[in-house]
Amino acid sequence: MASRLNPYIAFDGAAREAMEFYQGVFGGDLVLNTFGEFGAPDSPDADKIMHSQLETPSGYTLMASDVPEGMEFTPGTNVSVSLSGDDSDELHAYWDKLADGGTIGVPLEKQMWGDEFGMCVDRFGTAWMVNITAPPS
Repeated sequence: MASRLNPYIAFDGAAREAMEFYQGVFGGDLVLNTFGEFGAPDSPDADKIMHSQLETPSGYTLMASDVPEGMEFTPGTNVSVSLSGDDSDELHAYWDKLADGGTIGVPLEKQMWGDEFGMCVDRFGTAWMVNITAPPS
């Protein structure tokens, strides 16, 4: 799979409604996953969207999630650029360059869903998310 670059939007509890709206606008296939489905069934965030992805017939990809309790939500700064794919070397190299001189919010490491994932803000203030798909087991 080639790496992809797309917007990732954070919402304060409205990710499901917003992504269903965007599906109505752009069409396509929408996948919604909650925090409860990814290992936090008893958390206050269990029904919130941990990750959603809309793949449109025009080739657009839009991703979004709800901000979990304890994390700040600031409208106007709620969009990140997402890099994802399965080429670990390529994506690690991008991560190293993007994080250099920036701020790491989540270290690039294996997560509960099996992929490697990290979040950083580069030295210019752009928020980045990197997800490296786990190899098939």
